Amino acid sequence: MSDPAAALSALAAALREESTPISPHVVDPSEQPVFGPLAAAGPRAASAPGEYSLVVEAVREGYLLHYGEPRLLAGHDLDLALLAGDYLYALGIERLAALGDTAAVQHLADLISASAQLHTEGRSTDLDDRWRAAARAIGG
Repeated sequence: MSDPAAALSALAAALREESTPISPHVVDPSEQPVFGPLAAAGPRAASAPGEYSLVVEAVREGYLLHYGEPRLLAGHDLDLALLAGDYLYALGIERLAALGDTAAVQHLADLISASAQLHTEGRSTDLDDRWRAAARAIGG
């Protein structure tokens, strides 16, 4: 995948094709990705901007499945949302690790951890700023 702006559509297509319990619930995205293209614009992502965008958007979707309204799934129950969220976190980290970018993996893991902690503490209002900063750090 080479177009960072197509990350959500590419992710939806991949999730549909996997034939998992998630697949029947996948819907087309109704919005454009925000944080993935920020990562894709960085110098570290220059060799694979679409992949960096997909990675960040996969993790964002995992976060939304855990704590908000997902963009790519509908008609699922809370148990599937939790499992799908974990799956998308792992998918993003795995794909980023396959690129050999251990620094970006650390930024992504820190973002996942910070998001969970802020939600637990009831301080989730500043998370979009944290996501923007992390996306830029992931892209270098």
